[in-house]
Amino acid sequence: MTDTEKPKPIDMDQALLDPGSVFASPEALLRCDDLSEEQKIEILRRWEYDASENCVAVEEGMPDGESDLLRRILLALDQLTGGIDTEQVGPTKQHGIPRSAIKRT
Repeated sequence: MTDTEKPKPIDMDQALLDPGSVFASPEALLRCDDLSEEQKIEILRRWEYDASENCVAVEEGMPDGESDLLRRILLALDQLTGGIDTEQVGPTKQHGIPRSAIKRT
């Protein structure tokens, strides 16, 4: 990229639909200056749900994906928000993190 080229803007719709197709890692998402804290939290929440679905699939005998992705997503959420109330989870196997479980500093 030359000095005159601007970075491509983040496609929020794609980032919400498939975070891994827009960001190389949860850590890369945290480093992105083009998104608000709220946008990052929402993307991480959706990424966490997808990663949880993958863990459930592995539990049920499907081939394994990236084994530490879920942990890295949760660490990124924790770093961004100051904590997650793990007692508040959804009723499905994937659980999901409700907005109310995200602590705000």
